[in-house]
Parts: sequence; structure tokens; C-alpha cells
Amino acid sequence: MRRFAFIVTLLALGLTAGCSGDTPEAAPSPSASAAASAGVDPVTDASDALAGLAALALDRRYAALYTWDVGDGRPRNVIAMVANDGTWRVDVPRGAQGGTSDVAIVRTAAGLHQCSLGINASCVLVAEKGDKVPAAYDPKVQRLFRQWLPAFTDRHEALAVSAVRPLEGAQGTCYSVDSVSASLDAPVDVGIYCYAADGLLTAARVNFGVLKFVKQVAAPATVQLPGPVVSAAPLGMDAPPPPVVQPSVQPSGLTG
Repeated sequence: MRRFAFIVTLLALGLTAGCSGDTPEAAPSPSASAAASAGVDPVTDASDALAGLAALALDRRYAALYTWDVGDGRPRNVIAMVANDGTWRVDVPRGAQGGTSDVAIVRTAAGLHQCSLGINASCVLVAEKGDKVPAAYDPKVQRLFRQWLPAFTDRHEALAVSAVRPLEGAQGTCYSVDSVSASLDAPVDVGIYCYAADGLLTAARVNFGVLKFVKQVAAPATVQLPGPVVSAAPLGMDAPPPPVVQPSVQPSGLTG
């Protein structure tokens, strides 16, 4: 069994030492009418609320299992881990090479690694500490857990935030986040983000899929790279080209 499937089984069954089978309690979703009756601007109130939850999320340590649906009829399991030492890892099945390869994005003290998962797992350093994963090698899902949190806490970012109804099956409070910048490079992936009261991401709907929380366990002390670091090209996001079939050559002297 591949290591990825083994980790999914551990999380799904709650077999990790020190795990907690409890799911985060749903936080009540504030309504615009309630905010208005209290004399509070609902837009400002929603921005402040999301900023507070994002600040909690930045400090939160956990390992969690999510479902990830990209609309192809084959939902997949995503694992997100933020370790006690601040390292983190997000495993995305079928996240590279056009959905044919499992991949992980791992943050260590050295920087960001893209790792292939499976029997011959290996990792490639794709960005120094503080940088982003280059688009050509970016499965995107890891952005939802770490990359956008500073933007949510920064009130100077050009974002429009409003409280919305929770996504179907989602727990916690949900916010619609849109960009009000004319730039093509939006500060975040626009969509709907849902958080529990303790800052755990419980759901998200963005243009590349829908994420929903399933279960969490205790955070590890640190995250491990699934394989050795190698000097090789990272896995691309596009499907690899089909193998070239060489034409057969008949021995000389033979006739058809």
C-alpha cells in the first residue's frame, strides 16, 4: 500500500496516537440584519471577524483530513498538517500531471518542496523560504491552508468580505471573499471560506474545487518529507505527453 493511502487510513480511523475524534463545534453565522440592528456595518464586521479567525488559524497546529471535489465525479482525500514547530505539509492525491500523480507541498526550514508520493517518493525544492510555489508546479490546494491567511488579516488588502450562508455540509462561519483590485493578480483565490470558532478551516469553495473538513487529530511535532530531496524537475500540472511509439523496422531482405 502506498504511504499516502496509509496516512489517509490513519487519519480516517483516528489511529494516530493522541488523536481526538471530536470535530470542531459549528460557530453561529452572523447575519447582516443582526449586525445592522446592533448598529454595526455588516461589511466591516465581516472583515474584522474573518481577520480574527485567520489570526487564530495562523497559530493553530493540527493534522486534518478533508474531501476535495473538483467536479470530475471522483472526490479525493486531502491531508493538511501544521506541526508544532511551524513546518507544514498538504498532500493532494491526483494533484499533478493532469490528475495522474499524487503530490505534496511541504514547508520546512529550507523552503517549499514539491514531493511526489508513492513507492518512489522524492522531493524537489521549488521555492526559498517566504516565496510561493511557481505556478507551473502548483496544485493550489495548499494555498487555502496557509498562503492566504496573512492576506485575510491585513486590512489594507483590496478584499471585499461578507458573511454568507454555510456551504452545504460545512461547519462554522462562512465568508465570501472577493478582490476589489483591478490587478489581474488577485491577493487571494476569491470564493467562500468557512472557519470554526478556533480558526480551523472547515470548508472552502474556489474556482478549482470544493474542500470540506472530515476529521482532525493531534498535530505532529514536525512534518517529514515523504522522500529524499533530489536534483530533478518538479512534476508539472499538465498531463505528460503520450509515449512516442517507434515504427517497427523489418530486417533487410524480407518482403511484405
